Formats: sequence, C-alpha cells, structure tokens
Amino acid sequence: MIFSVKMRLCTFLLLSLALAFCPASSMVSLRAYVITYCHCKIFKLTFMFSMAIGMNYKGVILRAFEQFRLKSCIEFKPRTAEDISYISVESREGCWSYIGHRLAGAQTLSVGDSCGIKAFIEHLFLHALGFLHEHTRYDRDDYVTINFKNIIKGYESNFDKYSENLTTIQDTPYDYYSVMHYDKDALSNGNGPTIITKRPEFQNVTGQLLDMSEYDVIELNKLYKCNSSISFLDHCSFDNESVHDGSVQMSVCSAADYGWQRVKSVSVAVTVLSSSAQLLYTPVFIPAGVSFFMHFSTKGRNEGDAARMESKKMTPKRDCKVQCLQFYYYHSGQSLSQILTEPPGNYWKLHHVPLNANNTFQVVFEARKGAGNSSGGFSLDDINISETECPHTWQIRDFEKVLKYSVPGTWMDSPLYYSSEGYRFQALLIVYQDYLSIYVGLVSGAYDDQLKWPCPWRQITFQMLDQNPHIQKRMSSEKSFTTDPTLASSYDSNYWDNPRNNGTRVVIGNETVYLGIFWGYEYAIIKEDLTKREFIKGGDIIFLFTMQGRFCAVPSESNLILNNTLY
Repeated sequence: MIFSVKMRLCTFLLLSLALAFCPASSMVSLRAYVITYCHCKIFKLTFMFSMAIGMNYKGVILRAFEQFRLKSCIEFKPRTAEDISYISVESREGCWSYIGHRLAGAQTLSVGDSCGIKAFIEHLFLHALGFLHEHTRYDRDDYVTINFKNIIKGYESNFDKYSENLTTIQDTPYDYYSVMHYDKDALSNGNGPTIITKRPEFQNVTGQLLDMSEYDVIELNKLYKCNSSISFLDHCSFDNESVHDGSVQMSVCSAADYGWQRVKSVSVAVTVLSSSAQLLYTPVFIPAGVSFFMHFSTKGRNEGDAARMESKKMTPKRDCKVQCLQFYYYHSGQSLSQILTEPPGNYWKLHHVPLNANNTFQVVFEARKGAGNSSGGFSLDDINISETECPHTWQIRDFEKVLKYSVPGTWMDSPLYYSSEGYRFQALLIVYQDYLSIYVGLVSGAYDDQLKWPCPWRQITFQMLDQNPHIQKRMSSEKSFTTDPTLASSYDSNYWDNPRNNGTRVVIGNETVYLGIFWGYEYAIIKEDLTKREFIKGGDIIFLFTMQGRFCAVPSESNLILNNTLY
C-alpha cells in the first residue's frame, strides 16, 4: 500500500524490593539509575487496575504507557487469568512504587490523590522497571548539593547515595531534566531548598512534570537492550546531507533540476492583492533556523512538472492498525493543494494525516506544478510517522505577541473538531497575567442523533506541544479529564448532555450551533513554564487535542476501553 501525499501547486525504559516514595503533595518529580544486576530482558510488564482507580486516572496511565511504547520496547500487557506475576495499580495514600519487579504475585504500585499526571505515572513505572532517583546517583555530588538540614525529619534516606558497586548509570550523563529527579524543594521542612544544583541555570529545571527526558529514554533502552520502539515508525528532519536521519531514509525520486531540493532558506515571491485590486509580487523569505528542509519550487516550471519523495516501507505492528503521519509544511504557492485545506501562508504549519494501513505501506510526498505562473513552491520538514491516533491541531500564530500585548482575561476560541466517534467539541484558551486557562466543551454536530448521551467516559486531553523536530524527544505538557455521564451542574443540567439540550445557541462562522458546558483547568499552564521547552517556536504555540474512549492495545490483545467494567 502506498499513501501518496500530493501537493498540487498552481501558479502555487532492580530486582530487589526497595520502596520508592514519590511525594505528590509537593509536586516532586524524580529519577533513578538502576541496580547493576537488573539486566533482565523484560519487554512486557503485566498490570491490573484495582476497582478504586478512577476513569480519568486509568486514561492518564494508558496515555503514559503510550509514551513508553513510542520511545522504547517496553510493553504493558493487561493481566489475564494465566498471569501470576503482575503490577497491581492501586489507589492508596500517596504515589509510590517498589524498585524492580519480583518474580511472582501481585506487586503494588500506588497512584493516589494528586498522582494522576503523565510524568508521575512514567516515574512510578520506571521505578517498577528498576530505576532509582537521579539525585541518588553515586556521582551526584559533582552536580548537586543536598541540604540535609532542610529535609523533613525522617525522610533523609530519600537523599542517600547508592554505591557504584551496586548500580549502573548506563554511561549516561547526570540529567537535571530527568523525570526521576527530585524538585529543588522536595521534602523540604520549610527552611529552604533541599537540592542545590552546581550549575545555577538548572536550579528551576529539576522536578519537571512533563515527560521522560531524552536520557531517561536512552538509559531505559540500554537497560532493556531495545533496538526499536513499539509504536514509532519513521522520522526525517533532512539535516543529513544524504537525506538520511539515523535509521530513516527518504528517497528523493525526481530529476535533479525539477525535484525536491535540500535547503536552509528560500526566497520566493507570493502574489497578493493590493488595495487598488492589482496583483503584486511580494518577496517572502522562508527561514528554518540552523536546520535544513526540503523545497519544491514552481519557479520556471511547466505545468505537470513533479517531484516525488518516498519513505521507507513500514509494516504495522499493532492490532489496532492506526498510524499518524505528522509533518510541517510551508506553502508559498497561490492555491490550495489536494490534501491541505488552508490557503498559502508565510509561516510553517503543523499537519496530521491519519493513515490506518492494515498491511505494509509507504508514504509518498508528491508535489506537482499546476497551471499558470508561479514563483512560489512547497516546503516540507520534520516528518514523523507513528502507530498512534492523530490529534487535532490548534496552532496559534504570533502567540508571543498575544502574551505581551493582550489584556488579562483575553479569550481565544479554537476551531471546531470531531472525535473519531463523531462527538464535536471546541477548546477555549483564556490568557491571564501569570497563567493560561484551558477549557473544552461539546458542540452540536452532524452525528448527534447517532451518539450516546450524556457522553459516557470519553477522555479529553489537551497537550501543549514541545516542538522538538523528533517525536521521540519531545517533552510536551498535557492534562486530561474524562466525561462523567452522571455529573450534573448547579443548574441541574448534565455537563455532558447533548448540547442541543443544555447548550447556548451561537453562530460560529456561517453556522448556527449549540455550545455545551465547558470543563477544564483554570491553572492549566503557568507562564514561566513556557520557556522550559520549545513550546513557542517561530512565535507560534501549538495545542493538540484528542477525545478517546478506546486505546490501542498490544499486539494480539484486545483494545482497552474506558468504562466502569474494564478490569
């Protein structure tokens, strides 16, 4: 099977059972190195949810598992009657896990109140996979100073170093960004920070609650000898001259004079309409920082001239047969392409294409010159292909200016989106002086008569995208909540009922719709966190949204469904 992405351009990852305590109340994030004799090839970790784990926490845990699958060869398998050894995910007091996984029986991992964050879940399961906290490395004194006088009495052992004879760091450097590193104020008695970084610029970096860091993943894959990941398929950012990027290859299949060209920048002329209704050609510079991208120019080309660029052949490994193609494009032509529904623009846009191939497939990018004159073209960069569901994209232009000049309380509405099942929804972003609020509400749509109401147990996740070119190196910020069909508002309206029953009639664009009750997080994002990763790039911020009731499971296992009877 070949997916052809055509762009027609007209004039266009310890076996001993130590216990790791992870204090959620102080929002501490943690990491570890592993016991030397834990070089065990555990690729599948069996788990079971206790009945006390709520719906939303189940969804967050399943999303954390998806990050392990995307970045490593670690798989998580729901327990069956034949499985004697497994991780029992329970809702006890606090966030904690044993280090490593014993050979038989149920081993408790607690996801208590305030622990339902993707980074916490990754932290806890890294413990179960053998990881200790990063600040207890044998070489930690070269990188941090522990203020034992500031630690709550009785918790000093959480900061003890482990011997080099007992542990290994897998030849990875000390990682301030590790999801296994304590925060600077972890278990503080109130007299000051417990951890001081030797390099001041990292003092506010430790304890991040985003995702596994790049070195967390490297250490995990070395420990479990992973040669590939479960759901990652392909990546190319074109920074290598041979258009190879690690194990990824994009074949440029076209004549040299008419094909895709690897460049750092492009100057093109775009046709615009002046105030006097005359066509003007305005020079536009397409930047890409210090990296390269691929460009197909229509300047001097004839109608029908084309360029093809092919991915390697890929075979789906997961039973759900869902794949997502993600790439950035810069369209400097003068009309719409066959797959892109937005007009040309002078900025890089993120785009997702669901592939859903059942068998071996290949992605082909084809650009073809259309009729008429053109000095523009089509640019392509940062291609990622994974066996995951495509999210909805909300790219907000010039967000740096929004932060700088907008009045506190400024509202911004996202486009309208449909979930894969047909539920329609919209996001609302409110900009305040020190933080951002994000809410999501249901909107009346074309499939309302075919859906279940009130909307039952669908997890809505919004993600502030870390715009690292490589999907496996991203540390995005995300939050989730799950629709509860029994939840009623103070006005006796069900929050997740059909918007036609509980919503407000409004006009969006040229369409009259009903907006339901919005739900979300007031303190979704603290403004000072915006600079911790590439959340704003080229002035733009990108939010990704999903609404899921089903998660893709392991090969030969049934899908995981969010409902009261699961597990």
